[in-house]
Formats: sequence, C-alpha cells, structure tokens
Amino acid sequence: MELLAEHGYERLTVEGVAERAGVNKTTIYRWWPSKAALLGAALTCGAPLDLTAPDTGTLQGDLTELVRSLVRLLTLPPASDIAVAALGAAAGNPELAGHTRGFFADRLARELPVFERAAARGELSPDADPMLLMDLLAGAVWARAVFRGLPIEDDFPEHAVSTVLHGIARRR
Repeated sequence: MELLAEHGYERLTVEGVAERAGVNKTTIYRWWPSKAALLGAALTCGAPLDLTAPDTGTLQGDLTELVRSLVRLLTLPPASDIAVAALGAAAGNPELAGHTRGFFADRLARELPVFERAAARGELSPDADPMLLMDLLAGAVWARAVFRGLPIEDDFPEHAVSTVLHGIARRR
C-alpha cells in the first residue's frame, strides 16, 4: 500500500513489494498470481482503507459518519493516495477491476448492518437498496474531492445524507 501511494499503480512492481517486505518475489507469487491480485487483497485487508460501520442509533447519524469516513479516506494521505491510485487504475485494467469489485463488495457487506438496524427501527423501508444509497453518497464524495478537486466543507456529510434521505423538492 505504501509503494502504491508513493509510485502509483503503473510503477508498482511485485519485485518492489518483495524488496520492501524483505522476501523473495517467488514468495509473493506463491500467494498472489499477479500485481492486480496482490493489490486486490491489500485493498480488502489493508488498514488504510478499513471500515467499521458506525452505530449512532439513527440512520441519518450512521450514514453521516460513513460519509465522514469516506471524506477522510479520499482527502487525507496516505489513504487518499492509495484509493485514487488503485481505483483509478482499475478503470483501464480488467483484472484489477475484478479485484476492486471484491473490495466494494466487502465494503458494502461491512455497511449492511447500518441498513439492517435502520429497517428494524422503522427508519428505512425494507425494500430500500443499500448499494444505491451508498453509491449516491460515495459518488458525491468522489465527484467533489477527486474528480473536481474541490474542498469538502465540514457540513458536507450532513447535507449529502439529508439530500439523499429527504430530497430537495419543496414540501407542500
């Protein structure tokens, strides 16, 4: 993960990882057949991109905390360098894209308790789509922080969650 943050995906090598780890490159290839497979495992198991689902007692509070953690992940090094390098490289690399799908599946599995608790409390329709909700929220953070390169204001997480949960239309 450190090498990815330092050099980006294209200049990341299994040889470099082996050297940093103090092992022979055959040791790495014994467990992971490619650089993409190695990075896929590191993304899912690596501490810089780790996620613990919050439990604030409300859906709005939990989603706000999830968005806050994503803002930190995408704006503070080294996690921001790792996430942008790995997930950006996945767009042009089918093997790596497969591994990043595994990363996102793992993230969603860790986030599901937020939605299950909210449904049990009556805050969320049982047929709500957690993946869609997280895509809307995460997409807003990615667009603002990574693609547009704009600063994220302190109240952004609350505003994004409120907009997704309650909409923006005037109520009559």
